[in-house]
Amino acid sequence: MADDFWQGRRVLVTGHTGFKGSWMCLWLQQLGAEVTGLALEPLPKSLFEAASVGDAMTSIIGDIRDLDTVKAAYDQANPQVVIHLAAQALVHTAYADPITNYGTNVMGTAHVLEAARDRDGLDAVLMITSDKCYRNVEWVWGYRESDELGGRDPYSASKGAAELVIRSYMASWFDGTPTAVASARAGNVIGGGDWSKDRLIPDIMAAIDAGEPVQIRNPHALRPWQHVLEPVGGYLRLAEVLTNDPTLGSDHWNIGPDLDQIKPVEWIAEYLTNAWGDGASWQLDGKEFPHEDTFLKLDCAKIKSQIGWNPILGLDDALTWIVEWYRTNHDGGDVRAMTLDQIDRYRKLLES
Repeated sequence: MADDFWQGRRVLVTGHTGFKGSWMCLWLQQLGAEVTGLALEPLPKSLFEAASVGDAMTSIIGDIRDLDTVKAAYDQANPQVVIHLAAQALVHTAYADPITNYGTNVMGTAHVLEAARDRDGLDAVLMITSDKCYRNVEWVWGYRESDELGGRDPYSASKGAAELVIRSYMASWFDGTPTAVASARAGNVIGGGDWSKDRLIPDIMAAIDAGEPVQIRNPHALRPWQHVLEPVGGYLRLAEVLTNDPTLGSDHWNIGPDLDQIKPVEWIAEYLTNAWGDGASWQLDGKEFPHEDTFLKLDCAKIKSQIGWNPILGLDDALTWIVEWYRTNHDGGDVRAMTLDQIDRYRKLLES
């Protein structure tokens, strides 16, 4: 990654108050970028506030479901690069409120691309979706970028639909223009500072904080877990490629761990509770829950061979970093310093 690429570069990040957006903005700030964010108000107990992410950037509070709001954010930021992270990101929330889910993930995607049309000085738009955009037939192989899009549950369907919107805009309005567009499909992202309900790591840490056993609803589900810095680093790399080599970058890209790092939910729960100690434990939640796919893997050969991106944190290391971050938070330490330190350490791994 060319750090000097980002020095003084104007970047608009949607979803900057969220978990992944906060890590992204801190990294961009370290690189010297001029960062503007557009997102909803941060949730209580958010990484955005705990790590004072907004102190070194312009923060716009607004909803991507409103096209005029998105256009106004573009006008204010005058971006050279757009990284679209804003999303409704939870499977169960999508079941409870499908209209907001589709409005955010499908129409929000369209709004970000519509606002980018015919905009002077805009070099690259990177749209972040999800590994759940694929039609999951529960096979053991990793999904490739050429595999069928789909989605049985509302969240997965919204991500498949978002990819179709991106593909349509790429072909209809951005092909041959100065603005390059791509999409990135990442797996299950984990890391310090995630407090969203109905996500494995936050649920584990919330239960540990409360001194209660962790309730696990689907212990055998297999997911491509990766530390948040892995996809964030991949997104930054892709944005550089989009700017410098649009012919190569303007495509769809999987970003995930090596297949031998993919583990079931119960393995993650066991590892984290053992690493935490202090009597932390987990147990099966016997309640009934809406459908979730059991097996999901990504084939990331394309980005490895064509872009040169590779995961560098094994799952053991990622979980060790997570325990370190939440232990700092639990003990009242400086979570901003811890977050920045982990970004520094990851960058050094990239350089080695």
